[in-house]
Amino acid sequence: MAMIQNVLFPTDFSPACVAMAPFVRRAASIASARVTLLHVLEPAASSFDLLVRPPHEVEEDRKLVARKKLNSFLESEFPAADSQRLLVQGDAAAEIARVAREGAFDLIVMPTHAGVFRRTLLGSTTAKVLNDADAPVFTTQHSETMIPRQIQHREWVCLVGLQEDSQRVVRYAARAAETFHANLTLIHAIASSEPGLPVRLDLEERAESAARHAARERVEHLQRVVGSHAPVRIVVGPIKQALIEAACKLQADVVVIGRSPEPVARGRLRDLTYAVVRDAPCPVLSV
Repeated sequence: MAMIQNVLFPTDFSPACVAMAPFVRRAASIASARVTLLHVLEPAASSFDLLVRPPHEVEEDRKLVARKKLNSFLESEFPAADSQRLLVQGDAAAEIARVAREGAFDLIVMPTHAGVFRRTLLGSTTAKVLNDADAPVFTTQHSETMIPRQIQHREWVCLVGLQEDSQRVVRYAARAAETFHANLTLIHAIASSEPGLPVRLDLEERAESAARHAARERVEHLQRVVGSHAPVRIVVGPIKQALIEAACKLQADVVVIGRSPEPVARGRLRDLTYAVVRDAPCPVLSV
């Protein structure tokens, strides 16, 4: 069975969604997946209409307008014959997570809104989806007038911890990179106790410390367990900075990072995942 068969593309009709459409179409084409466009009609703010017309009439008009807009949105990229369109009502993040779960979607693809997204991720719709959704979430960094680079034969990196969940993340990254015909590199970071220590790839150093050697052995063992054969890079420095800089040096086109598979009281979006999604220089696939 194909790894990705159904892709959910939430849209708010913004320029970011329009710019992202070719990216989504290309990704779906490579994976031979079906794309579903979803629009969430959130509760109406107070308006003059509510003072002069019955609320149910105002709500029906809003639904009709939203349905008409959704049916015609990106029709050339996603013809109605090939792409389902769903209109639901409620809180945007909660409904996206619910639809993805109940519809058994394999991937949620959401645009970011350039720098504004990076500054206001906490509390945003995308952050809530990352925290609440069970499905992997693909987010992209781009301006609202620039089409993201296509997914093709490029470089992917997987940021690897050494927790119990790491096997799942590496296994998914390996399968996803194979699906999209990309090269995969695994990166593990060792925290540095020396402030200001520059981030270095292990290939640039003459010898590995005991900690680096032990980490490499553990990552390579992890690979053997999941059947992956990707190159391994061990970096040293402040964890988030080290991972981001290593991804930049490797000219990564996609960063894969894990988030907790279980929704717990404090949420599955860990601090490191949040920081990487916020600051990564390329699309992030959070699994």
